Amino acid sequence: MSIQLKSPRLSISPLEFSDLEDVHQLHLLPETDKYNTLGIPESLEQTEQIVTAWVKENETPDDNRTFKIHLRSDAAFIGLIALAMGKPKFRSAEVWLKLHPNHWNQGYATEALKTLIAFGFETLDLHRIEAGCAVDNVGSAQVLLKAGMQQEGTKRSVLPLKSGWSDAHIFAIIREDS
Repeated sequence: MSIQLKSPRLSISPLEFSDLEDVHQLHLLPETDKYNTLGIPESLEQTEQIVTAWVKENETPDDNRTFKIHLRSDAAFIGLIALAMGKPKFRSAEVWLKLHPNHWNQGYATEALKTLIAFGFETLDLHRIEAGCAVDNVGSAQVLLKAGMQQEGTKRSVLPLKSGWSDAHIFAIIREDS
């Protein structure tokens, strides 16, 4: 199944191995690593292993899905967004995204997230979509709220960040909310 999601300003499509260099450059940025548990890759080969796994998962219809985000205006790569699928019986998934700092505070993250939420509910027939972010990651929390998610609670000391263990706010949206 070839998935091509569009929003007014964005094109969202499955990550491909040819996107390796774009993903590597995104992962090298300290700004995108601050609240991320993946860490800055030590080499292109490390990023290649991650991208290879994501591309392989994209080939299986019921598996996790990792997408690249491009601007429709000039096809520039601006980030990643993904759905990590839960157990089929629960019809749930967790969403994550990583946007290049040059594109922060312009509404792109919210637009991409709303687009992926609609895809999850309308195409994948999900019942619930969750997300989490470090408690100090105010920007991500705002994006999650603007996309229609509700904060449900806080998990204590769950994220191994470079700065140490962090609590995480937990957000969710259910089909009836969208």
